[in-house]
Amino acid sequence: MKALYKTICVAAICAVPATAFGASGNDGSEAVKFGLLEGIEYEVNAGTNIGGATPLPIPAEIRHIDSFSPRLNLQIGAKVTKWFATDKKWGVALGVRFETKGMDTKATVKNYGMEIYDNGNKLSGRWTGKVNTKYQSQQLVVPVTAVLRVHRRTVLNAGPYFSYAFSNSFDGFVHDGYLREGGPTGDKYVFEDGSRASYDFGENLSTFQWGMQAGVSWSAYKHLVVNANLVWGCNDIFESSFKTISFDLYPVYLNFGFGYVF
Repeated sequence: MKALYKTICVAAICAVPATAFGASGNDGSEAVKFGLLEGIEYEVNAGTNIGGATPLPIPAEIRHIDSFSPRLNLQIGAKVTKWFATDKKWGVALGVRFETKGMDTKATVKNYGMEIYDNGNKLSGRWTGKVNTKYQSQQLVVPVTAVLRVHRRTVLNAGPYFSYAFSNSFDGFVHDGYLREGGPTGDKYVFEDGSRASYDFGENLSTFQWGMQAGVSWSAYKHLVVNANLVWGCNDIFESSFKTISFDLYPVYLNFGFGYVF
């Protein structure tokens, strides 16, 4: 399933049209410069991300999602669009944005890979019970998208994005359950009657993420646009060497916001 998922993401990126700029002959240099600058559109934008990091599909270890909060995940950025037709029918866009992705979750799990700290002692094994998780990542994101105008006021976009996380956290605590040290048949450590143990996997989060973005922009006024994008990560939020959690978590977010075009 993991291999198929990544194959689909790579195929989607390859399907995005590639555009090359060029010209032949020295006498056409001025025309080339003019052509490159013509049809350029700039946009500054801001919005919020709603979503979280999720396994695909939901594994058997997660028996129930008790609660979920997407947090207030803000983003601010800019975009440059190059239109290739006089009617601005299609083009390519390059963006950059600073954004926060995060979530708070509570879940009931069984035989869930876990590494906890109890009174200063580290215990690793399989946890059965309640898990509270807080995830937050602050990232610099660069999307490269193809754009298509389907209506005078409506533009579609799709393409890959690449991001660098400069601040990561993934921590929480477990309670009302027990840990089997080392595996399902190991020594049993019980946490009940209000007792709990903490965990912190922030140092195991990957600093590089990539995926696909697709969305729509609607021109509400001459310079004001409303943006909505689905952002779907194609790699695990954790480093490949991290094995405590036995399944991958992919960032999936809906972004809603506004932009000013000039």
